[in-house]
Amino acid sequence: MSSIMAFGVFIHRTDSIYADVPSEQYQFPRQYLSRARLCEGDWIVYLEPTKVRNSKGYFAVAKIQEIIPDPGHPDMYLAVIEPGTYLDFGDPVPFREHGTILEQGLLNERGRISGRAQAAVRPLSSTDFARIVGKGLGRAEDDARRIDPGQPAYGFPEARQPIHHLNARDRVNQLTSRVIRDRNFRKTVLRAYGKRCAITGLQLINGGGRAEVEAAHIRPVEYDGPDIVSNGIALSGTAHWMFDRGLVGLADDLTILVSRQTNDPETVRSMINDTGRLIPPERRSEFPRSEFVGWHRENCFKQ
Repeated sequence: MSSIMAFGVFIHRTDSIYADVPSEQYQFPRQYLSRARLCEGDWIVYLEPTKVRNSKGYFAVAKIQEIIPDPGHPDMYLAVIEPGTYLDFGDPVPFREHGTILEQGLLNERGRISGRAQAAVRPLSSTDFARIVGKGLGRAEDDARRIDPGQPAYGFPEARQPIHHLNARDRVNQLTSRVIRDRNFRKTVLRAYGKRCAITGLQLINGGGRAEVEAAHIRPVEYDGPDIVSNGIALSGTAHWMFDRGLVGLADDLTILVSRQTNDPETVRSMINDTGRLIPPERRSEFPRSEFVGWHRENCFKQ
């Protein structure tokens, strides 16, 4: 690991030719090795290029555990993400906001974007890191109900801190807060599923305009389930309860399974949307990953 650690920006797009799994690893060529090594042991922000249609901008943050040679590809390297650190921003941050570049370190002495903006791996100043992460984590809103039924809603000191006045290391401390991670996970999952229950197909909005759906982890956090959208499903309260207790599960093709141990299987089946399958997000990259679906079926679902 480098003795000098630094924040960084890693550019990623879902149609990348590289073997990227943002929550696990980032592949890059030798030309970026020295820059990437500076980020070992520190945090990076992921950026989707502005030229990508409907770009998410700065969309996630993660901590680099180590940089290793890619065993399957000569002259390629892997930035290995420390497990449990990746977090999608509840509020993706645009590259340019109100005409201002948020990554001020990209500007040259004349105030124009320099050639550094073309680099897929680049350093990020602590000030820019704090600014981008602060916007990405957002505020504790009324819509940010807790994720799992029965989980205590403690942790309010973080939510009460002024959002614009935390430095980079304060932001790093926030990234390990369960309350803040839950809030961002909920926002990300509900956005991916259009605030619609993926099992019933219902999109229920209360009188205050708040979505009556919850963000369920497929593989729970207490069993090393990551806070990533592909490990989440938007579910109504009842569907969430049944999913957590193994009364419903998912086949690999996302067909919804009903447990034989359910005391009223016909009523449960009547709640399932007409397709009989989970209603997935629009983006293929946000679909539930088979490894999490399989884990739930093998460890939670009552056969």
